[in-house]
Amino acid sequence: MAELSARSILSGTASGPIIAAGEALSFWGGVDPATGRVIDVHHPLHGVSITGGILMMPSSRGSCTGSGVLLDLALTGRAPAALIFSEAEDVLTLGALIAAEMFGRSLPVLRLSHDAFDALCRAKTARIGETAIEADGLVIPVAPPATAALDLTDDDRAMLDGRDGIAVQLALRITVAMAAQQDAGKLVDVVQGHIDGCIYASPANLTFAEKMADMDAKVRVPTTMNAISVDRANWEKQGVPHDFGDPAARLADAYVRMGCRPTFTCSPYLLDSAPKTGEAIAWAESNAVIFANTVLGARTAKHPDFLDLCIALTGRAPLSGVYLEEHRKARRVIDVELPDNVDDAFWPLVGYLAGRAAPDRIPLLTGLAAAKPTRDDLKALCAAFGTTSAAPMLHIQGVTPEADGAVAPDADRTAITKAEMIDVWRMFNDGPDAVELVAIGSPHASLSECRAFADALGDRQRHQDVTVIVTAGRDVMAEARDVLARLRASGVEVLPDLCWCSISEPVFPPKTRALITNSGKYAHYGPGLSGRTVRFGSLADCVEAALTGRVPPRLPAWLA
Repeated sequence: MAELSARSILSGTASGPIIAAGEALSFWGGVDPATGRVIDVHHPLHGVSITGGILMMPSSRGSCTGSGVLLDLALTGRAPAALIFSEAEDVLTLGALIAAEMFGRSLPVLRLSHDAFDALCRAKTARIGETAIEADGLVIPVAPPATAALDLTDDDRAMLDGRDGIAVQLALRITVAMAAQQDAGKLVDVVQGHIDGCIYASPANLTFAEKMADMDAKVRVPTTMNAISVDRANWEKQGVPHDFGDPAARLADAYVRMGCRPTFTCSPYLLDSAPKTGEAIAWAESNAVIFANTVLGARTAKHPDFLDLCIALTGRAPLSGVYLEEHRKARRVIDVELPDNVDDAFWPLVGYLAGRAAPDRIPLLTGLAAAKPTRDDLKALCAAFGTTSAAPMLHIQGVTPEADGAVAPDADRTAITKAEMIDVWRMFNDGPDAVELVAIGSPHASLSECRAFADALGDRQRHQDVTVIVTAGRDVMAEARDVLARLRASGVEVLPDLCWCSISEPVFPPKTRALITNSGKYAHYGPGLSGRTVRFGSLADCVEAALTGRVPPRLPAWLA
């Protein structure tokens, strides 16, 4: 039998029942912070409470906001007793680190060898000590956390010594701790940041942000902000309850106080500040990170919430992961069967399946160049890929800038078939013909997406029983005034600031029983977030639903 080993990432002791899953989980959109139960309807642990258990999974996946959900669970007593992974993991680890560093709530995090992980998964309960894990007669030795031998600059040391104030000192201490667990040798300068922690996923996000703002924290690199949880100027008029709208607005205000630009978009690559090829940046928000690395050729890890601000305050990030050339290689080649005459729904479907096929590594997709994907197609693909994979990027042969020569020597090979596309299409369309809501803009719609929707609707009116909502960033809305006027004339609501993954009642129409979206991301997260049936289709399907209130769950022509 192979030697069993474990490494402590964040030290501590714990005991409890084993809750094991062979599939990664996004805590945001996947775990209800109010109950500690798994709400991702597509995950094997759906319905299971993770509170007090020793949660085991290969890694996390999906949203960077998972760190905020874990912090909230830790502060309310609903967290797992410990987290155990078999692969590198940053998002939940950072949430646990913040809980310990800023709030004194210890939550052990460990990484096990694959053999040790498989053996422990078969146990019913376990006790985690400082030097060993004991479980049903099994003893796994635990190595202590890595000690950072970082090559720090004089400026780094001055920040750690408090030269720039307590907020910067704390921010760099957290960044250095994350660098140690990532085995980074030094830190790297970044030229811009993007904050994901401004979404009011839980009260913990507000607690953290206001605590940092009250310490006079100020970002030192240009920093944009993700979509927030309310329409900042109109939430009171929209009937959003004060006990949600007020803290959500305060959270946005806290980041603006710290010098962040109030862009309020989950598509920062659509802004005039989008990074250039080769630039080191520090973005959070999973779809944005994947698009930046994949399509723009910029360099950023998938930074968790809270670490995004820490890096923006110091301008320094751990030099690890996909900041380094060797870690941007594809370790799996995926040959995609390309049907004839695909439409826009093909790209999120392929992204979703590619994430399933490469949940823990960067893939190279082949066979897609002939379809000539647009930027909007790639945006949809990247967003869907981020729901099913933990990887911060992918490559597409003949399409993306680093695809040539991207395959690592040890890469393996698999395929995505038309049959698999049909299976996922049917999974996403296990719902009624009738829909009461059409959801466009997850991630935030681009100008060209808004124009395509307006062109498809023409001068026709939405069905009286169907609400149609597009979410878009402020900058796109300013550029698209004529297009938005056409959409509004058809009865479409166009909302700034929030997006589908942060929308809540009453802005989300309470009467809705079923909705349709052209977003693979929202098709995945929507059922757990909204409690409604969510169907997936092309833009044409969404237009049909908007005009008639019905669209049969049929296969598209290119899959039929």
